[in-house]
Amino acid sequence: MTDDAPDPVKRRRFVDLTPLRVSPAFARLWFGGAISGIGAQLTVVAVGLQVYDITASTLAVSLVGGIGLIPMIIAGLWGGMLADAFDRKRVLLVSATVGWLSTIGLALIAWFDAVLADEGAVVPVWPLYVLATLSSVAGTVQMTTRASVTPRLIPGELVPAASALNGIAFGVQLTLGPALAGVLVASVGFGWTYLVDVLLFTTMFLGIITLPRMSPAEGVERPGWRSLKQGIDFLRRSPNIRMSFLVDIVAMTFGRPHVLFPALGALVFGGGPVTVGILTAAMAVGTFLASLFSGPVGHVNRHGLAVERAITVYGGFVLGFGLTVLGMELALGGGWAAEAGPAFAEVNPVALGLAALAMVGMGASDEISAIFRGTMLLMASPDGMRGRLQGIFVVVVTGGPRVGDLYIGVLATAVALWFPPVLGGVLIIALIALLVRIQPGFRAYDARTPTP
Repeated sequence: MTDDAPDPVKRRRFVDLTPLRVSPAFARLWFGGAISGIGAQLTVVAVGLQVYDITASTLAVSLVGGIGLIPMIIAGLWGGMLADAFDRKRVLLVSATVGWLSTIGLALIAWFDAVLADEGAVVPVWPLYVLATLSSVAGTVQMTTRASVTPRLIPGELVPAASALNGIAFGVQLTLGPALAGVLVASVGFGWTYLVDVLLFTTMFLGIITLPRMSPAEGVERPGWRSLKQGIDFLRRSPNIRMSFLVDIVAMTFGRPHVLFPALGALVFGGGPVTVGILTAAMAVGTFLASLFSGPVGHVNRHGLAVERAITVYGGFVLGFGLTVLGMELALGGGWAAEAGPAFAEVNPVALGLAALAMVGMGASDEISAIFRGTMLLMASPDGMRGRLQGIFVVVVTGGPRVGDLYIGVLATAVALWFPPVLGGVLIIALIALLVRIQPGFRAYDARTPTP
């Protein structure tokens, strides 16, 4: 037995690197995406910092994502149709070029804004919104298409391992990109920071250019309403894929406490921005660790059951996070009120450590769920439908966290900071149990005979 065809009885502990060995094209695309993704996360943070530097407004910073939400949803749906109707290599190349040019534009604007600021002139912020939105749209099309490319490059049984490798790349991106942005903006300014992303982005082109041609399947509709309707109709007839979307919406709607982090750093755990950084990085660390130790996923065939258990565990960690916040608020003298606790500058390391541990657990369990959900979506869908379903999936993963931010914000303001994650954890556990009871076929899903 060679490494390319491992003994099925053998149990791996660490991530399976076989996809990188058996498919040089996948390896080049993965390395290019991993490196360029660091630059993409760098730019996301840098744009927010630059907008705040110009406006001194948190609302203005929030508009970077808010303005781009609807275009990103449209881009996900349209990009999925493009991936099904045209050569996927060409779609990747065009979308990557648009993203690359938008980053170059950000660098040029940053240098121009620096000149305006030195002369005392008013620095406009709208060009940053325009280019950040264009970059997000291009990135969404690229993400949708890249996911649909994977089954063309590697055997089906290696798709879970490929998903785990993508999780490692994502964890590294979320950890290194924001940290690198802070260092570069403070040391060399915004223009040179964006230029670093421009340079890192070129690695993506190396991965795309060396891909084989990927012609569309026979009889696929051109992008338009009929093409989108075909994708929606297929989803209606696919209870397992539909359920994978629903359980993710539940987890992301009720289990994303990120908007609480600034208030927790100021009023509960202490530490201010440092606490925000620790809690944000903790989830990325969980994602990375779950992917690193993902060897056993290749031996799991009951993907629906695995998703159910992973999201249930996720709900438990969300509940644990909320209880940690509740304990600290009560200790500070008034945890039942929305604005409990005075401004708290001194860090409580024990409480912060428990909260960070809960975030690590959330990141790890979410990544395990993502590996199996992503594999189900790719392997249970016909090749000519994968792009459109990936586009619908992008709408789910883009919209769910935004709805979750609204849920967290409203309840935290109306009740207390601890209430949304406590209630959310309970709701996740209860709703997942209810959904799989309503659709028992999801729990019985077998990867050896994938059925949508």
